[in-house]
Amino acid sequence: MTATLVADNVAGARRVSVPRGYRFELVKLVSQWRIRFLVLACWIAPALFVAAVSQQSTLPVDTLFGRWMHATGWAGPLVMLGFAGTWALPLLTSVVAGDVFASEDRLGTWRHLLVAVRSPRRIFLAKALASLTVIVLLVAGLACSSAVGGLVAVGNQPLVGLDGHLLTPGDTAARVFLAWACVLAPTLALAGIGLLGSVALGRSPMGLLLPAVVALAMQLAQMMPLPVSVRLALPSYAFISWNGLFTRPEQLGALWIGIVVSLVWAVVASVLAYVLFVRRDFTNLTYDGSGRRALVAGVLPLVGAVACSVAVLASTTGASGSGIEQDKVQRSVATAFAHLYRLQTDQLNRPAVTEAQLRASAACDKGSTRVVPEGPGNDWRCVVSWHLPGVEAAGQAIYQLDVTPDGRFMADGDGPKEVNGYFLVRTSTGDAPNPLWQFDGNVELLHTTLKG
Repeated sequence: MTATLVADNVAGARRVSVPRGYRFELVKLVSQWRIRFLVLACWIAPALFVAAVSQQSTLPVDTLFGRWMHATGWAGPLVMLGFAGTWALPLLTSVVAGDVFASEDRLGTWRHLLVAVRSPRRIFLAKALASLTVIVLLVAGLACSSAVGGLVAVGNQPLVGLDGHLLTPGDTAARVFLAWACVLAPTLALAGIGLLGSVALGRSPMGLLLPAVVALAMQLAQMMPLPVSVRLALPSYAFISWNGLFTRPEQLGALWIGIVVSLVWAVVASVLAYVLFVRRDFTNLTYDGSGRRALVAGVLPLVGAVACSVAVLASTTGASGSGIEQDKVQRSVATAFAHLYRLQTDQLNRPAVTEAQLRASAACDKGSTRVVPEGPGNDWRCVVSWHLPGVEAAGQAIYQLDVTPDGRFMADGDGPKEVNGYFLVRTSTGDAPNPLWQFDGNVELLHTTLKG
């Protein structure tokens, strides 16, 4: 009997390593029915959704790249990416990271876990790594499933970029998966907030909802006419700035800033969660979180991180105001029109023309010369002019623009009808969408384009 007790004490004294604890926590996560359901949903539902929408007569034209879902299978995963950044990824991080510590509080299993592992530090690392693994698996499922659904339903055709130029299928595929990889950074920021809420708030349901609530607040902030430095200082902008990958040259400045800011948030939130966890009194069986402690140790440091980011970005980028200025809008509209005019020319089998020959330019204002032409709004009006070889008179087309605070715009053709007045154009192979009728574009909020 004594020998058995000694053997049990020796076995209990043997500490569980982080890899072993990680495997144990990962098995615990994937054994939960809701996690299994989410994994299956993320690997199956996007393919069905993209395939079904691609076959509909009406498309989600208010979503970025939604108008191209009939033309190429690569538009589907980008539409899904926009939806995921707004709704799916915040909810997924809430379910996974926001509950990984709180579940032990609800079940009252901390004593058993501490006796087995004998180190709060290793418990935290194991749980954080297991949560990260599941989140990456879910994101990969959303990306791969939506791509497969689009390719099967529509095919591997070129994609029209946000400045109107045509991307080859191979180039498009690389950019689509790179865009999905970029949103991992803000997803990790939300995961860090989920870990912090799960540790600080215990069994409180606010710990589970915290990532979704923070994401919703930041999305509402992105819809407001904030200064550029404030907009870029929020991790939520990285859910938007991937669209810079689909211009030529790529608009990588805001994308890199969004990734760095998101990773800083992820590190700060995770470190705060770690500090709170290792300092917790596990002998208190009635512990149910502390709202005051969460405010002091969680919210205030993140607010400080935002303030520091705003100061650094304002001083290093020179960004001021909304970033949406008249010359930027004019340049973006003229560039996109020139590329799309060439696409329409190919559709109608007209003589080939280059962008240099077109010499397209745009004159834009906000509906009146008395209104300062800057900032977001749906009252932008542009007159695009271009030249054809051998023709003295310049062509002109009118567009009404709706420019959102994040720099995206939708241009709606307002004549002449031979250029942008019809939804369809008649080609030698039948009716096809008119690329000049409506098109999406992107205004770079920063003054300079950083090239990767």
